[in-house]
Amino acid sequence: MTRASLDKNPHDVAAMFDDTAPRYDLMNDVLSLGMTPRWRRSVIKAVDARPGERILDIAAGTGTSSLAWADAGLQVVPADFSLGMLRVGRHRRPDLGFTAADATKLPFADASFDVVTISFGFRNIVDQQAALAEFRRVTRPGGRLVICEFSQPVNALFGRIYREYLMAALPAVAKAVSSNPDSYVYLAESIQAWPAQRELAQRIETAGWADVQWQNLSGGIVAIHRAHAPA
Repeated sequence: MTRASLDKNPHDVAAMFDDTAPRYDLMNDVLSLGMTPRWRRSVIKAVDARPGERILDIAAGTGTSSLAWADAGLQVVPADFSLGMLRVGRHRRPDLGFTAADATKLPFADASFDVVTISFGFRNIVDQQAALAEFRRVTRPGGRLVICEFSQPVNALFGRIYREYLMAALPAVAKAVSSNPDSYVYLAESIQAWPAQRELAQRIETAGWADVQWQNLSGGIVAIHRAHAPA
């Protein structure tokens, strides 16, 4: 896979995730060196969902990111553009309202959610500014946005080691245990090309969100960006 893989159209990206769906959650845990559960707990804390609130979990995949809210009795809608991911999720948790959705053209009414959140999926959206505008449209005034995404390490030496792992070890491990190792080469390339924390915050502000801030996790490997919809 070459650098051109970063220019995939939405259908190509969806097909790629369809292929990885059966072992997607296992692969994430292996390749993150077991950090995924800790990052998910940080997202739950950042979302700070309250009884009666409605949560839209974009790029929810097989629904793993939605389970904590569903099991707590909160209203959560797991949405994804990969039908393969949705099929796996519905098989595991038929009680959840899995919804096929393009993040740039969401099938929901204006101001229908209190929180919109997306974990490790924003990077895969082709038109991210359009998605941010859609997230804003479906969020009630005063509602919240939480984006958890791979980011850029804040320490230069650690950053170099991390990038070497991404481009060497990650694809090698994926080739050994994944049904679609090319998808993890794409993962490594897309992470390296992703903007730093401040630039992503500026993109969020440009889309009309207010009070944008971020929190680094694991030395900046991952960052959680939070914002509010103007009241």
